[in-house]
Amino acid sequence: MAKSNLTEWLRTTLELLVDNPDAVRLNEIEGEQARVYEVTVAKSDIGKVIGRNGKTADSVRWILYAIAGKERKRSVLQIVDNYQD
Repeated sequence: MAKSNLTEWLRTTLELLVDNPDAVRLNEIEGEQARVYEVTVAKSDIGKVIGRNGKTADSVRWILYAIAGKERKRSVLQIVDNYQD
């Protein structure tokens, strides 16, 4: 899966999880050995993205790890609580 396809998959997945998909912000930071995805969502949706005991976020991370393994590059998902009140 190409980088842009992975980014679009992640954005689509996150938008389907939340009630306010327009508030989903995805920042991709490319490094030599890793690709970091910083995710920001609406304050009311943060729990939906993280899930009970972090299970939803962990599931998304595992899929990223699997895809990144094929590309021989590490992918990291960070959920940023940088929302405005």
